[in-house]
Amino acid sequence: MIVGGAAFFFFSAARAAAERAAEIGRDACQAAGVQWLDQSVHATGMRLRRHGSGWLGLERSFRFEYSEDGLDRHVGRVVLLGRKLVGFSGPSRAAQAMVRSFPTS
Repeated sequence: MIVGGAAFFFFSAARAAAERAAEIGRDACQAAGVQWLDQSVHATGMRLRRHGSGWLGLERSFRFEYSEDGLDRHVGRVVLLGRKLVGFSGPSRAAQAMVRSFPTS
């Protein structure tokens, strides 16, 4: 029962992270005026990493695809530590806005 509960918690946290990454990818594409392709994100990696508080957490990486003119495909990347955005690459105008929103400390 404990193993089942742990598996359910892990699955729920993974789904929540994927939904957050999809929200970030969709909003970035909308802000940059590009088309978000496939309306989905794909998990590409997971590792242990320390939060700013020193506690260990899971860092999850996701990729998404977007098109600037409807004919090409580009790959964007979202990296989350828990629910916090710690890395982004994607449409250039959206990436610039994301970098400006990061705290400088």
